[in-house]
Amino acid sequence: MSLGDLLVERGLITKDQLQQAVSAKREPTERLDRILVRLGYVDERAVLEVLGEQLAFPVVDLTKSKIDVETLKQMPTKLVHRRKLIPLEKSNGKICVATSDPFDLYGFDELRMITGLDVMPVLAAESEINAIIKRYFGVGGDTISQLVDEDRVEVVSDVNEDAGDLAEMAQDASVVKLVNDILLEAINERASDIHIEPYENDLKIRYRIDGVLQNTNVPPQIRRFQAAIISRIKILSNLNIAEKRLPQDGSFKIKVHGREIDIRVSIIPMVFGEGVVMRILDKQAILLSLHDLGFWPDMLTNFAEIINQPHGILLVTGPTGSGKTTTLYAALNQIASDEIKTLTVEDPVEYHLDRINQVNVNLKAGLTFARGMRSFLRHDPDVIMVGEIRDLETAETAIQASLTGHLVLSTLHTNDAASATTRLLDMGVEPFLVASSLEAVLAQRLIRVICTKCKEDYMPKSTEVPPDFGWQGEKLWRGRGCRDCRNTGFAGRKGIFELLVMNEEVRELVLQRSSSSKVLACGRKHGLVLLREDGFRKVRAGITTIDEVVRATKL
Repeated sequence: MSLGDLLVERGLITKDQLQQAVSAKREPTERLDRILVRLGYVDERAVLEVLGEQLAFPVVDLTKSKIDVETLKQMPTKLVHRRKLIPLEKSNGKICVATSDPFDLYGFDELRMITGLDVMPVLAAESEINAIIKRYFGVGGDTISQLVDEDRVEVVSDVNEDAGDLAEMAQDASVVKLVNDILLEAINERASDIHIEPYENDLKIRYRIDGVLQNTNVPPQIRRFQAAIISRIKILSNLNIAEKRLPQDGSFKIKVHGREIDIRVSIIPMVFGEGVVMRILDKQAILLSLHDLGFWPDMLTNFAEIINQPHGILLVTGPTGSGKTTTLYAALNQIASDEIKTLTVEDPVEYHLDRINQVNVNLKAGLTFARGMRSFLRHDPDVIMVGEIRDLETAETAIQASLTGHLVLSTLHTNDAASATTRLLDMGVEPFLVASSLEAVLAQRLIRVICTKCKEDYMPKSTEVPPDFGWQGEKLWRGRGCRDCRNTGFAGRKGIFELLVMNEEVRELVLQRSSSSKVLACGRKHGLVLLREDGFRKVRAGITTIDEVVRATKL
C-alpha cells in the first residue's frame, strides 16, 4: 500500500487532500509526504511514524538525542547540507545517522564508502535536522560551503578596488542567496535589527531579539566574503558601492511569506571594514491591541478614557526602542472609526493602518512635523498623531491644534512621566499653554516576557531581590531556557507603564514652573504607579523576572 493510501486509511488525511497534494507537485521529484506537510494537511512527525513503521526504521527526537559532533564536523559538507545526514553514534563497525529521507540510497552509499562503516538510518523531522545544521554550521553554512568549494568569489583588495568587479561579485547567485539566508533567519527569529560587524580576523552577525543583541552562529569562512556581502546590501539599497570612507543610509523592500517588509540600512566605515545595521520593519505586521500591550486593568481603563476625549494632548515618553510608536498605533486602532478623521505625520511611517491617513516627513522637500500639522488643520481632522515633538515649533503647533478642538497624540524623549512637563517648558512653551492643553503623559519601557514553554517557579535568594520589591518570601517565576526561546528563557515583550493624568493640582504646579520632582510627588499623592512598581506587579504575576525590571528601570 502506498504512503498516501496508508495516511488515508489511518484517518490522518482525507482522499480529497491526497488528490490536492498530487495536483500541487512543484516538480516531478517532489515527494508526496512533503507536499502534504507543506500544505498543512498532516504533521511531519505523524508521517515519520507511518514511514518508520512501513520501512522498519526507528523514529528519533533530535532535540533529545546526543549528536556525534566530531564525526559531524568531519563529514563532507554535501552529505550534511544537501543529503541532510546527521551522525548520532559510531560503534561496532556501524554508524547510526538521522535522515528525513529514507529513500536517499545514494547518500547512504556515499557515507558507507567514506567511513567504511555500515550505515544504520533512523528517521527524524527535517525541521530538527535543519536546526542541528544551523547550530553547528551557522546561518548560510550550505551557501558558504558551496562558495568555498567552487572558489568562484575571492576577496577583493581594499586598494584600487574596481566598482565594476565589486558589483559583479555582489551579484553572484551564491552571495545573493547568502544575504537572503541572513535576512530570512532574522525574520524567522523575530529580530528587529541585524548587525554585521567586521573585526580584524572575524565577521560577526548579531540579531536584536526582544531588545537584546544575540550572537548568530556563522561559518568562520564568512570573513572571506565580507566585501561581497556588504556590496550586495549596498546594491539592494541603491548606495554607492565604491564609497567606503563615508557613512551611507538607504533602504529596500523584500517579500517574505507573502508580506512586504521594509529594511532600513545604515553603513558606517570602521577600522576593519564597513559595519552594517539593518532595521527590519514589517509594515503589514499584526497590530497589537491595547489589551496586548501589558496594561494593568485599572491603568487601561484610565488610558482608554483619555484617548476617547474630544481634544487635548496625550504624550507617550521613553527612550528609543521603548515601544512608544506601537502604543500610539494601538491607541489609534482603538479609536479609529468611520466617524473620525485621523491623520498622522511620521518619520518614517513604520506600519500601515486601516482607516488612517498617514504622511511621511520629507525634510528635503521641506515637509517637517510642524509644517505637516499646520496643513492637517485645514484637512478637517478629529485626531492628529505627530511622530515626535522635537522642537518649539512642533510643540506650539501641537498645542494650538489641541486648543482648537483636536485630540493630538505624540511622543517625547524623557525618562519618566513627570519630566515631560518640564521638558516642554525648557523648549520654550509658555506654562499656561502646557497646563491648558496637556491631558496625560504615559511613560513606558519594554521588558521581556518569560517563555511559556520552559517557565518554572523558584525560590529566589534574598540577595537577588531589590529592597523596594517588598518581597514576602513567596516563589517567583523564570524561564529555564529551551530551543523555542534560543535558551534565553524569554519569548516576546510587554510594556511597563507610568500614567500621569493631569488634574487641577498638577496644572497649578506647571503654571508655577515647578520641578519634575514636585510634579511627581503630586502625582503619587493621586495614585500614580511608577514604572518600577508596575514592573514588580508583573513579576508577581509571573509575566517577567526581577532582573528584567531592574534592567529597564532605576531605583
